[in-house]
Amino acid sequence: MEQLVLTSVRRQEAKLVVPAKLIPRVHLQLSDIDDQEGLRVQIPFINFYSAGSHFMQSDRVDPVKVIREALSKALVFYYPLAGRLREGPGRKLIVDCTGELGILFVEADADVTLKELGVPLQPPFPYLEHLLHDVPGSDGILGCPLLLIQVTRFMCGGFVVACRFNHTMCDGIGLAQFLTAVGELARGRRKPSVQPVWERNLLNARDPPRVTCTHREYDELDVDGGAPLEDLVHRSFFFGSAELEALRQQLGRRRHRRCKSFDLMTACIWRCRTIALGLEPNEDVHVLFPVNARNKYKPFLPTGYYGNSIAFPTAITTAGMLCTQPLDYALKLVMEAKEDVTEEYMRSMTDLMVLRGRPPFLGARSFFVSDLRRIGFGDVDFGWGKACYAGIARSGFGVLHSQVMRLYSYYASGKNDKDEDGSLFLLSLPPTAMKVFEDQLQLLLNHGYHILSTL
Repeated sequence: MEQLVLTSVRRQEAKLVVPAKLIPRVHLQLSDIDDQEGLRVQIPFINFYSAGSHFMQSDRVDPVKVIREALSKALVFYYPLAGRLREGPGRKLIVDCTGELGILFVEADADVTLKELGVPLQPPFPYLEHLLHDVPGSDGILGCPLLLIQVTRFMCGGFVVACRFNHTMCDGIGLAQFLTAVGELARGRRKPSVQPVWERNLLNARDPPRVTCTHREYDELDVDGGAPLEDLVHRSFFFGSAELEALRQQLGRRRHRRCKSFDLMTACIWRCRTIALGLEPNEDVHVLFPVNARNKYKPFLPTGYYGNSIAFPTAITTAGMLCTQPLDYALKLVMEAKEDVTEEYMRSMTDLMVLRGRPPFLGARSFFVSDLRRIGFGDVDFGWGKACYAGIARSGFGVLHSQVMRLYSYYASGKNDKDEDGSLFLLSLPPTAMKVFEDQLQLLLNHGYHILSTL
């Protein structure tokens, strides 16, 4: 079903939601992982909810009111999210917490039903700007609200909760933890089941700092800024059990066939994307991906820690090798990069941030992909049940570092038009490159189907 271009949204003026009770007036430093250059971005997420037969379903129950009150209660526990960031010496980020600040909240109504937005719901959502209003002056990193949330009611009784968050304050797991707490409070709990833990000092550099591992993800930026954002097209691609099995059948080594879906899809997409970009055979190509490091530390980080605890291991080869070798080759590089992440790797990365002034990630030629399928967004329940779609709103967020445009791709959970569960891959590319990518991906999948049909 073709998605509706949503235009009939009536928004009220954005307002601040402040903590429901007095909070500590403090100045808190972020960790040396939090405040790196590559995380100084704002990223939008979106959750769609239908008007199901849940205990909140009633003509007298307004999701806007319920969620706004729950946010106010949640900020008592997560009060740093109501603050504002500033820089200290050496660009160190500090969050100022005062009782007068809060997060931005927008109430809205749309003259459509949830079904009119598309079946199944799949990003990219062309109407995102209507469901998540870019409040003027709110999109900076310093001195701006750390969260912007818009709740939009639909005519059918469903609604959407869209939010934009400052990545320096938390990673995806941390944001999902906060939203889960909001949902619990909306459903009547007095406090979150998981208590938030700040303790950003746990992920600060050692004294003295020392880099003991190789961190190619922070190599010098390339000078090619890539395609302007307005020249990009945005697509999502579905990988279900059939697609994954078709790819597994192409793996020469049987032990590789037991690999995780992330590794297999990333190897496949990295190869197809590199071919689509038409790079020279001797040009280096990289794939970077966040890895949750909470269980890499000994002891593990405390339950409830909601700061950034992620590494960005990197696989590197040449375009010629990646595009001419069997799929096993790319898969092996991805799997080995993940294995690099240890506690020593994390400590070394943190020390590098301090020694090199918090450098940005590799440049525009790099393929940066993040897996958001299992971090909890789909379980967020404000009283109307789980979301129809939950996760990233679209790919292709541009971040300009020294005239280099950074683009991000994502995996999200979703369904296809046959109502089958699977993974959605969100990608942004120039139009010509996107057509080549689609053709290359179909070739890989069809080759796998051909193998299956001859077994």
